[in-house]
Amino acid sequence: KGYVTLNIYPYSEEYTELVKVAKGLEAAHADAFIVSDLGVLNELKKAGIKTPLHISTQANTMSAQTIMAYAELGAKRVNLARELSIERIADIQSKVKGKVETEVFIHGAVCFSYSGRCAISDYMTGRKANRGECTHPCRWKYAVVEETRPGEYYPVAEDERGLYLFNNKDLALFPYVKQLSDLGVTSFKIEGRMKTIHYISTVVSLYRKLIDGVKLSDDEIMKTLSKVSNRGYTLGFIKGGITPEDYAWDDNKPKATTIFVANVIEEGKPSTIRVRNRIKAGDALEVLSPDGKTKEIKISAPIKFQDGTTKDIAQNEDIMIFEQELPKYSILRRVL
Repeated sequence: KGYVTLNIYPYSEEYTELVKVAKGLEAAHADAFIVSDLGVLNELKKAGIKTPLHISTQANTMSAQTIMAYAELGAKRVNLARELSIERIADIQSKVKGKVETEVFIHGAVCFSYSGRCAISDYMTGRKANRGECTHPCRWKYAVVEETRPGEYYPVAEDERGLYLFNNKDLALFPYVKQLSDLGVTSFKIEGRMKTIHYISTVVSLYRKLIDGVKLSDDEIMKTLSKVSNRGYTLGFIKGGITPEDYAWDDNKPKATTIFVANVIEEGKPSTIRVRNRIKAGDALEVLSPDGKTKEIKISAPIKFQDGTTKDIAQNEDIMIFEQELPKYSILRRVL
């Protein structure tokens, strides 16, 4: 299904164009619109839009009362605020279950501001976070300047590199999948905006297994999640509150134990592969297939290409031929 984000906070003069766009998307059979602004919700209903409306996490919905108010205004689903504990989610579910769908943000990078309502990006760069333009200044390094000593920068931590004051770790609520499902939560939200197909395929396939009841140890789960870019993981507010351990104070550089190198564009024997990063003959690679299974393969020498040539190195956007049969859409990655 295709859910389209219309969750900016528009200015008055932008509504005519926004409604026009929404009508075009409805004609293209979008399955739902995700909105956060009350005016957008109201104008779409007034315009006769029939596409289901989902309330964004940026609306920071904290209560059953607010959820039911959105439902009365025509919302089909409400994405709960990320600041809710599991106890509060349980209380909300007891009051709204069966009346309106709910969704929980279960995995991905989170803003240090309340439900992502950040003003720092706008203030420092002129790009507005709530209009899809965030520059992530919360990931930057900061120091302290005393007003009578301009130009003298003091680190706010003992680490000589400074302090990444607002740098949240990434949210990973995998321990709560069953509990949230049992509470009647309709859908889980996984961050995908500006993420690679490697990130999305790895994370989504993992949570698909957990939703389906596949038994995995915490070590197995963390090993899988460490394969994609991350800043460390946290349970965030679901455990009741935020602690210093929920921030990556000392470093803002994302980490990963694998690098995405290719994806399968046509299956068969041989398979056709689009190269996304350098591959060398003799490389041992891990394949993640659409069913979530992984296996190791070795790239034979020389590498064969779709145009009939052979080389020992494949570069980005090359189309190579692999003698074994691999499922279409499989991801190939190199373990670092």
